[in-house]
Amino acid sequence: MKVAVVYNRESKKVINLFGMPNQEKYGLKAVKRITDSLKQGGHQAIALEGDKDIIDRLEDFMPQVLKGERPGMVFNISYGIQGQARYTHIPSILEMVGIPYVGSGPLAHSLSLDKVVAKMMFRQQDIPTPDFAVLDAPGFKTPKLEFPLIVKPKNEAVSMGIRIVNSEEELREASAIIFEKFRQPVLVERYIEGREINVGLLGNDPPELFSPAELVFGGDGPRIYTMEDKKHKSGRTVGIKCPADLSPELTAKAQEIALRAFNTLECFDCARVDMRLDKDDNIYVLEINSLPSLGEHGSYVAAAEHMGLNFPALINRLVEVASARYFGTPDPPQLKRSKRDASSAVFSYITANRDKLEHRVREWSTIIGRTNDPVGIQTAANKLEETMLELGLKPARPFHEESHVMAYQTPGGLDGGTLLLASLDIPRSPHQSRIPFSKDPGWFSGEGIGTSRAPLAMAEFAMRSLRNARKLNTTPLGILCYTDLGHDCRYSQETIRKAAEKARSVLVLWPGNPGDNLITQRRGQRKYLLGIEGRSLRLGQSTKSVEPLRWMLDRIGKVIKLSSSKDKLSISAVDIKTEASPMLLPYRIEVTILLSYLDHKVADRAEESIRETIRGGGVKTALSLVSDRPPMRDRNRNRTLLNRLKDTAQKWQIPVDDETSLWPTVAGLVPPSVPVVCGVGPVARELNTYKESVSRVSIMQRTLLLAEFLLEERK
Repeated sequence: MKVAVVYNRESKKVINLFGMPNQEKYGLKAVKRITDSLKQGGHQAIALEGDKDIIDRLEDFMPQVLKGERPGMVFNISYGIQGQARYTHIPSILEMVGIPYVGSGPLAHSLSLDKVVAKMMFRQQDIPTPDFAVLDAPGFKTPKLEFPLIVKPKNEAVSMGIRIVNSEEELREASAIIFEKFRQPVLVERYIEGREINVGLLGNDPPELFSPAELVFGGDGPRIYTMEDKKHKSGRTVGIKCPADLSPELTAKAQEIALRAFNTLECFDCARVDMRLDKDDNIYVLEINSLPSLGEHGSYVAAAEHMGLNFPALINRLVEVASARYFGTPDPPQLKRSKRDASSAVFSYITANRDKLEHRVREWSTIIGRTNDPVGIQTAANKLEETMLELGLKPARPFHEESHVMAYQTPGGLDGGTLLLASLDIPRSPHQSRIPFSKDPGWFSGEGIGTSRAPLAMAEFAMRSLRNARKLNTTPLGILCYTDLGHDCRYSQETIRKAAEKARSVLVLWPGNPGDNLITQRRGQRKYLLGIEGRSLRLGQSTKSVEPLRWMLDRIGKVIKLSSSKDKLSISAVDIKTEASPMLLPYRIEVTILLSYLDHKVADRAEESIRETIRGGGVKTALSLVSDRPPMRDRNRNRTLLNRLKDTAQKWQIPVDDETSLWPTVAGLVPPSVPVVCGVGPVARELNTYKESVSRVSIMQRTLLLAEFLLEERK
C-alpha cells in the first residue's frame, strides 16, 4: 500500500500567516523512523509536510484508484500550522478529497483539543474528571475551587502553559500569561495530588487496551508533566513505568474508564487517556490525546512494547486497524476470484506496477520521433523492438518487412486474433519547439503523449500483465506500429489493410476523447494540392490579366461553400504558399485543401464540383489528390465489438461511452468485414498542440480494459 506520512515541522506554506502558531513538532529523525517502519512492513512510504500543497502532492503520490485496487492511505501525525483546532486541519482536508487516513477524525480531534467541552461530555457520561472552571478574560471572579489548582490553556495540548498555583495571586499571574501568549480562555481545575498514569488504546470496535503506564518524576518540582520536561529543560528526569504498579482491579478500572472516554469523544484507531490517582486511588480523567506521540521515548510507544509490539509492528498495526475501519478487514477487500485466476493476476500486475507504467509513459515521451526525423524514428523503433522481443513477441512477417511498418505477434499468432494499431511517429514539423514531459495531479503532458507515447506504454503493460497471468503466449495477438502518421499513412495503408484482414478484431490505440469515449465512426479525409499559375504583375499595373492571388481568394471561397452538414461534408483551405519575383505580385500559388467526408460518393461528387469551380478564369490550375484517408463507418460489427468492450469496462467500473468523430485515423483502413473500435488509448486533450496531454487515471483504466478484453477474447 502507498502510505504518506503527513507531518508538520518546517513548512509555512500558507496563504497568510496569522492566528496562533503551532508549537508542536515531530523531529525529522522520528518521521524517518515511522517511514522506515512502514517500508519494513512492505508499504511504499513517503513523508510530506501538511501545508497548502498537500492535496497536489498526495494526488501525485496516490492517484485515483481502480475498482478493487488497494488505495493509498495517510499516516497522519500532523499537528497543523496555525489557527484553531489545528489537529483537525489535515483530517478535514483528507475527508474532503476522499483519502483514508490513520487516526481520529476532525470531530474527535476538535473535542479532545477543547478541554472544557471534553470535560463537560465526560461529566454527562459519569466519567470522573476534576472539578473545573473557565476564565474568559483578565479581571475574572475567583472560581469557587480549593487551592492548589491547575491552570492551562483551554484549547492546547502537550502541557503547553500548564502550571500549579497555590493562591489567587499566582492564579491571576499564570492566567495573565495564558491570556497574553495563547489568546484564549483559561481552564482551571482542581489539582489531584497523587500519581499520574495513562492508558493507550489501539484499534476500534473495540480497541485494544494497553496496560496503564505511569510517569515517574525524579528530582524536585511539581508532580506534573510540563513542556520543560518534554523538552528536557527542567533539570529533572521523567521516566515511564509500564505496566504501572496497580492492582488488577485498579488496572481494569483505569482501562474501563479510558475506553468510555475514547468512545465518548468518538476517537478512532489510537489515543492516550491521561489520568491522575489521588491518595485513595480514585481515578480522574484529565484529558484525551487524540494524536498520541509516537516519539521513541513516549509512554504510548512504551505501553505498546509491553504489549509485544515493537516500534515497526506498532506503526504497521496502526495502518491495519485504519484499513479495517475503512474497508471492513485489515486489508482492503479483494475481488472474489479463484486462486491465481488470470483476471486477478492481470489486475494485480497492473495495479502493483502503476508507477512503472507511468514512468514508461515518461520514458517514451523523451523520445522525439517526429515524422521527418529519421534518427528519432529509428530510436523509437529500437525501443519498440527491444520491448517486443523482451516480451517474447516475434516480427510478424511479411508485414514487418514493409516500408513504414513494424509488426509483431505472440506465439499464438495474429490470424483470428486481435490486432492493435498504434503510431510510432509524432506528426509535428521540425521547426516546432520540443514539448517536455510535465505533469499535474490529473494530467500528463509531453511530446506526442496522446497520439503515440502513452498508447505504446499502455499496450506494453497490458501485454506484461498477460504474461504475468501466463496467458500472453497463447493469446492470438499482434501489434502493428506505423511511422508515417505525419504523411497521412500514405505508405503504410496497404500493409495495414492486409494485416487487418488476418485479424478477428482490430483495436486502434488512438486516444479516446474527453468524456471517456470510444469511437465507432470517423469521417474520412482527402487532402488536395491546388496549383495556380498566372502572370507576374506589378502592384497597380493596368492590365486585363487576372491577378492570381485575387482569383484564388474568390474561387477558394466558392469551394468552401460546397460544404454540407446534410451530406456530412466539410471543405476548407488549410495552407497557402505563394511565389513571387522581387517587386512583383505572386504569380504562383499552392493551396492545400482538406475535404472531410463520410460517404465516398459524396466525396467524389464534391471533388468534381471543386474541379468545375477552379476551371478557367485566366489562370492555369492543377488539382492533385495527395492522400485519401477512408472513413470508418458505424457498422453492426463495430457495435458488437464496442459492446464487448463496454461489458468488460462495466465489470471494472471503468467509464466508457461512445461517439463519432470528424478526425480520420487508420481505423478507416480496416476492411468492412473486420470489426474495429477506435479511441482505445488513454483519454487525451489538445492533440497535436503544445498542450497535448492525457488523463492520468485513464492510462490505468484503459490498460486494464485492454488487458481484460484480450483475456475475454481468447476464450
